[in-house]
Amino acid sequence: MAKNIAEQIVEMLENANVKRIYAVTGDSLNHLNMAVRKSSIEWIHVRHEEVGAFAAAAEAELDGFAVCAGSCGPGHIHLINGVYEAHRSHLPMLVIASTIPSEEMGTDYFQETNTIKLFDDCSHYNQMITRPEQVQRIMQTAIQHAISKKGVSVIGLPGDVSELEAEEAVTANKVFHTNPVIRPSDEELQQLADLINEHKKVTLYCGIGAQHANAEVIELSKHLKAPVGYSFRGKMAIQANNPNEVGLTGLLGLPSAYHAMHEADLLVLLGTDFPYQKFMPVKNKIVQVDESAERLGRRAKLDLGLTGDVKETIRALMPLLKEKTDVNFLSQQLEFYEKVKEDQMIYVKDPGSENAIQPEFVTHTLDKLAKHDAIFTVDTGMCCVWGARYITGTGQRKMLGSFNHGSMANAMPMAIGAALAHKDKQVIALCGDGGLSMLLGDMATIFQYKLPVKLIVFNNRSLGMVKLEMEVAGMPDNETDMVNPDFAMLAQVMGYPGKNVHRPDEVEAAIKECLEYDGPFLLNVFTNPNALALPPKIEANQVLGMTKAMTQLMLGGKMEEVLDTVKSNYKHVKDLL
Repeated sequence: MAKNIAEQIVEMLENANVKRIYAVTGDSLNHLNMAVRKSSIEWIHVRHEEVGAFAAAAEAELDGFAVCAGSCGPGHIHLINGVYEAHRSHLPMLVIASTIPSEEMGTDYFQETNTIKLFDDCSHYNQMITRPEQVQRIMQTAIQHAISKKGVSVIGLPGDVSELEAEEAVTANKVFHTNPVIRPSDEELQQLADLINEHKKVTLYCGIGAQHANAEVIELSKHLKAPVGYSFRGKMAIQANNPNEVGLTGLLGLPSAYHAMHEADLLVLLGTDFPYQKFMPVKNKIVQVDESAERLGRRAKLDLGLTGDVKETIRALMPLLKEKTDVNFLSQQLEFYEKVKEDQMIYVKDPGSENAIQPEFVTHTLDKLAKHDAIFTVDTGMCCVWGARYITGTGQRKMLGSFNHGSMANAMPMAIGAALAHKDKQVIALCGDGGLSMLLGDMATIFQYKLPVKLIVFNNRSLGMVKLEMEVAGMPDNETDMVNPDFAMLAQVMGYPGKNVHRPDEVEAAIKECLEYDGPFLLNVFTNPNALALPPKIEANQVLGMTKAMTQLMLGGKMEEVLDTVKSNYKHVKDLL
């Protein structure tokens, strides 16, 4: 019997080494589902398509390519949040958006959408298959676009087309993973070397684009006596074994990296598209090296912008550089960093009280007990802050999050993708209570596939980051509180252990029990709802805004909350004064 188009698509995915498809099956997807059933690919039945897209994004980040699918109308629309995340984070992912029968298109048919318009803003390639002759060429092109351009490709697939008899086309029918050497020209390298050689105080700032250049960055920093800062996405790779690192900057960062960047004569940006312009210096000279030329200069005023892979660029640059001997600037920045780290430990040494456990203490304890090569996922919001500041990069650990798109509820779905793709790794999700609540149903997916995911819920009974945003803007927080279910009991209902942690003295034993358990486990930690985290650069209007908000809370009769906020954040408050 001749194979149909759905079977031909699955065959091509097998040739591309795809291991699984994340989806919720449905009428227009059923032929693809049946084709997967007869293949080596696993169909991962998530409860919500958004979870499938986030899970695929995690797998794509870890392994280089992944696939998710959605049935017609609401099915593929549910994918879009995770698809945006993958595309904005430059993760190679294929989306199969099945849709209504082709003869019904344009008639306002049940569940009709225009997949081309829908996914156009979050893809590099976006086409509809309507005839058998197109299938192999479109699939080949889509996969090649996702891998080479590092982003999303979308295939629109009408349900009736899936069951048509397949035709063979003259195409490569295999994936080409190319690895070109990209670096600036000799003339450009000499310009960069001249700039570095003529400036005494140099700071390096690294992003995810430098993740494969840890050794080269360390060698360069030692040669230049330069402190090394990094973005959140760059932390896990750049922090490891780096004697000159001074932490990260940005909204979640530390004053030390901000200080090193602003005190330098020359700032060298390596593989970073760091989005927060206000944290960039404006008085010193800045150079940027990035694989994508279109990113040069859009975040800072550059004196020199170069296109190149960070590792290859540093290797070619090193022979042109004079070794610096003055260590004063580096020593000052490292000394300041030690003070910043000491200040960060204040919240660890004071672990909080019953039902108000300091989240910093929880994360620091988790950092000590987690494996050297654990994969962490973090929800957007305060969990990102605690992960950024208290989870240590070892060079083997990974940390995944919605760092560019900034979506709520990503940690648990990404943990699903990470656990399926790397069954030998310890996978730990730092979940906000708001994030976990949003996609709660897929806790059942964890049980269904027996995934040993560890869910650490930072249950502060509020939308913590939103609360902070409102307060620094001078608004008393409104409708940020959450009345939560018993997450530990919900885990038990789902089929695996759940435990509530109310007191600081329970934290370490509970985390050990969670991490050592052979299977999924949920810890519901009652953290301090008034624990805040202010950025390394605190502006006068933020001080004024916080003061206004606290005053309005007092006038509204919430004096107890104001006092608790001050007590919970005395280090931040001291910095504001």
